[in-house]
Amino acid sequence: MKLNRIIKLAVLIPLVAACDDMFEPGIENNQDFETLTKIPTNAAGLAMHGYADLPYQGGSAGAFNDVATDDAVTNDFGNAYLKVGNGYWSSKQGGINPFDHWTSYRTNLQYVNRFLEEMDGFNWAGKALVNEMFKDQIKGEVYALRALQMFSFLRYHAGYVNGELMGIPCLTRSETAGDDFNVSRTSFKECIDQIFSDLQVAQEYLPYDYVNIKDSDIPDKYKEMGVDNAEDYNRVFGESKMGRMSGRIAAAVEAQVALFAASPAYSDQSGVDWEDAAEKAAALLNTIGGVSGIDPNGNHWYNNIEEIRDVRGGRVPAEIIWRDNVSETNGLEGDCYPASLFGKARINPTQNLVDAFPMANGYPISDAASGYDPQNPYAGRDPRFDMYIVHDGSDFGPYRTTKAQVNTDLINTTVDSKDNVDGLDADKGGAPTRTGYFMRKLLNEDCIIKMKDGGSGISAQHKYNARIRYTEIFLDYAEAANEAYGPKGTAPGANYSAYDVIKAIRERAGITDTKYLDQCAGDKDKMRELIRNERRIELCFEGHRFWDLRRWKADLNEQVMAMEIKTVNGKKTYTPTPVKNETRNYDDCMYYGPVPEAEINKWSALKQNDGWDKF
Repeated sequence: MKLNRIIKLAVLIPLVAACDDMFEPGIENNQDFETLTKIPTNAAGLAMHGYADLPYQGGSAGAFNDVATDDAVTNDFGNAYLKVGNGYWSSKQGGINPFDHWTSYRTNLQYVNRFLEEMDGFNWAGKALVNEMFKDQIKGEVYALRALQMFSFLRYHAGYVNGELMGIPCLTRSETAGDDFNVSRTSFKECIDQIFSDLQVAQEYLPYDYVNIKDSDIPDKYKEMGVDNAEDYNRVFGESKMGRMSGRIAAAVEAQVALFAASPAYSDQSGVDWEDAAEKAAALLNTIGGVSGIDPNGNHWYNNIEEIRDVRGGRVPAEIIWRDNVSETNGLEGDCYPASLFGKARINPTQNLVDAFPMANGYPISDAASGYDPQNPYAGRDPRFDMYIVHDGSDFGPYRTTKAQVNTDLINTTVDSKDNVDGLDADKGGAPTRTGYFMRKLLNEDCIIKMKDGGSGISAQHKYNARIRYTEIFLDYAEAANEAYGPKGTAPGANYSAYDVIKAIRERAGITDTKYLDQCAGDKDKMRELIRNERRIELCFEGHRFWDLRRWKADLNEQVMAMEIKTVNGKKTYTPTPVKNETRNYDDCMYYGPVPEAEINKWSALKQNDGWDKF
């Protein structure tokens, strides 16, 4: 991609001033570079390109990502993720590739690199000492954001080229008109090393958390510089910056990157092993007391209504490491409520995901000790099943008036009920479920249906998307620690094992029987299977499954299943059946994404990932 000399720079967001609730993009404005050096808020806009294209897909984006996996399908037949899952993923121009971010990441890296090169010339504040602190804070922020951009870039486009694991062009300086843009890709390991280096530098500059302090608590570094009042320090590193990249968030990103690089799809040439991944996750988890710090309400963070309403100014509840803005919205509810609640029912969990939920005694439904009854399949299940999935007989959703288009307050997904708009593949109007299930997780059931003059609507409520949750980092640790030290071994500096983490997560969910967990504790392979299953359940619809299956090199082509429920002689029968017109069709090369063919055609030094020349 040829990048012309930057003469005009897009100013995205004025961020030096205090934030109300995180930050919002500002109106685009063009300034010459000399002007930028004199206007701090505009110069900060250059740096904030690092916040573009974050790898955390919340709301509909994260949920729709799952429809390319074995966890969900959609009734939106134009959805690009659905087409990817059904065999239409392509590197070609005009083809289906919702994972093509090559150009945007190259652009974002150009901006942050230019900023790092020029930032010492920017005037951030009138007071010299405050100016120096601003330089540290923003420099740390941008180093971390560059690392995050590179991590995102790698996830989309890294892959093997003639047996060598390649990354992306690892650019650490800005490009000018006189540069040779025909540059090759850097090895995966070099990219990972650069990401870790940037994150370490970031943590040297950034506070672990943005908090207001007293004069006596000013860090030694700034005392020695001559900073003698907390008001100046708090102006730069205080609560007004909450929600911006911090040392804690950078440490969480470091744990994510380590798990990614230690995984089977990358580990042979990444230079990162399971020990590294376990230690980086533990370093963060130790700051909240290890497993004792697990938020008891963390598995339904999205529906903790009062907690969400009280979150302001970048603050986070106990479960959340990093989030986006709180806003009043009903978008996800409109997309995912059943048709009887005036939703589009876009995300349909599969029977595959339903089967992943164990019984309340902790045993998988495939185990004879579970007590599972296939003709009473929703009884006695893991409490998270009803928390995350809407099924036949669910008491779901907001208050419905007598004008609602249903005959009962319970969801009915049977195929043979008269005028049932929620039935499997319903053809009676509305938006059908293709699996017999609807998504419940992430939905705010306070989004009340309003009836006026026979019409309908869904009220907006306060919500936010979680970018990084502690539960994810706990599961990262469990996975890495099991591989490195076995089910009950611990990482250096940690007093908890993979077993301890999974026990705590299951107990939080209401599974107090440890018999099955204890069986797994004696077998690393069984514990691996359990950890992966817990990750599938806890993180469902949050955009993780697509990446997890690939980094594990797990089966991508499992047939997605539905549940057909009929009433025979007054009794319901339950028959798992393949989802109509839905067959996963991934090639082995698709464990890694492609380089866009348009880039390959432009630059001879760029090489395509193995196997993608035919797609």
